[in-house]
Amino acid sequence: MSRQIEAVEDEAGRVIRYRRHANGGGFVGPGAYVAESARLGPMTYVEPGARIGSGSRVGHGSWIDRQAQVGERTVIGDGVRVGHGTVIGNRVHIGSHSRIGAGVVIEHGTSVNADSTIPDGGRIAAEPRRRPRAAPAKRTQPRPRKPQNRQAA
Repeated sequence: MSRQIEAVEDEAGRVIRYRRHANGGGFVGPGAYVAESARLGPMTYVEPGARIGSGSRVGHGSWIDRQAQVGERTVIGDGVRVGHGTVIGNRVHIGSHSRIGAGVVIEHGTSVNADSTIPDGGRIAAEPRRRPRAAPAKRTQPRPRKPQNRQAA
């Protein structure tokens, strides 16, 4: 059985104690919030101050940096890096191995392809939904025929 608390040293030499999330086993830093219904893949890190909404899934080996916010029912693929202070909306899909910079805003319902890079401060807007066109109405009566012009010979 794996340990429930893991101590990791950061760049400044401080030791941060991460707890394992019950659903998937990812690491959650102090002060971070991960909804119980969210799933964190193994070796996923959620840094202090970050928030993961209900029903979301964060793939194996992904890293959610400090103060980042992930909405509800969002899917983040394996090996994704989400930068400091990034805001990701509800029902967003981010493909594996993408790099999302610091301070990025990704709107609700957006999809980001795998291996994408979004620079710091970027904004990704969802495409407006197109309304399906109505099928043309079927005629209930036959079309009137054109009178044929016949000449006498």
